Amino acid sequence: MRRVILDFANTKVEFADRELAIKQVEEWADKGTYPVQVIYGPEGCGKTAWLLQSVELLKELGFEVIYVNPINKFTIAEFGIEGLRNRFLKLVEEAISQNVLARIAWIAYDTAYELVKVTRGRVAIIVDDAFQVIGVKESAMYVKALLNLIEYPPEHYERIITIAATSEGSSRFEVGKHRWANTLAMWNLGKEGFKQLYEQVPGSKPSLDEAWKLTGGNPGILEELYRANWDVDKVIDRLIEGKRLMAFITSLNPSERELIMRALDDPDILMSGKGIPLLNRLIELNLALDIPSRKPYLWVDEPPPERDLELGIGRYVAWQSPLHREAVKRALEAPSSRLMAMVTAPIDCELTWDFKHHRRGGKV
Repeated sequence: MRRVILDFANTKVEFADRELAIKQVEEWADKGTYPVQVIYGPEGCGKTAWLLQSVELLKELGFEVIYVNPINKFTIAEFGIEGLRNRFLKLVEEAISQNVLARIAWIAYDTAYELVKVTRGRVAIIVDDAFQVIGVKESAMYVKALLNLIEYPPEHYERIITIAATSEGSSRFEVGKHRWANTLAMWNLGKEGFKQLYEQVPGSKPSLDEAWKLTGGNPGILEELYRANWDVDKVIDRLIEGKRLMAFITSLNPSERELIMRALDDPDILMSGKGIPLLNRLIELNLALDIPSRKPYLWVDEPPPERDLELGIGRYVAWQSPLHREAVKRALEAPSSRLMAMVTAPIDCELTWDFKHHRRGGKV
């Protein structure tokens, strides 16, 4: 299988590792997918790189392949029906020009439907990071449409593969309410795979061990550090601003602040009655994830270690990367955040009422 060349900041790198995930695609190519395969994981963990390599693999295995990434405004049309391909590309171009990116996902679905009707062969539709643009509620409906393509096709077919990938935390819960999809987790690169990527990054750079401790194996964070000329503070500041962490932190009550401070050392603290609402908010902000069982059939690739608190990984909960955790820590320690915590802290006081003179007194 040819390894695809991927954009990495202002340079090019070859697809690295993900051997287990590639084997999973080979199994799907042999048997088809049922139900829809929904892949979720941290932002920047390498889902898109794996999907692009999967396009190459499926093409070599004789599949007609449609790939769309509405957020990046990027599509691949690897199928032989020229008229249908030209129409697909024209409709996508119109959707981009009109800035209706959600339409791209449905254009891909309609095209896959037509491909099944015309070819009756092997068809794969891969939808990357579309849930964020089509919305949480509609994401479940989109998965149901993909399932209908498998269960109620316009014609008999040899094999269909349907894959949807997301970094958007809330959509996973919405899709999970139904039995329309098989949700599989993907984590950051393991250390060997990360080393393969790290060695391709040009120029002077931190040691492999230091880069690993900063990124936790997350290729997206490695790329951000490379773009920032390895200025860690700059990358953390961008996370704080991009995710509006100051607003999030100042919205917390004192008990929530204490809980999240404890979670900096051990994220499993959040897997508790009081911690679940806060965990859900961190998931919505793409700062943390609840970790499923490490059983292989729940993962599309190698799961994270059972616990690695240095990287912010617990048994049940993990920060998306060490720098995501550090961004939350710095937002908690910011002067304005501490001031707001003092303002919103409860005041311990006693109130009394003088019934004779109709006046209130008390002490603080």
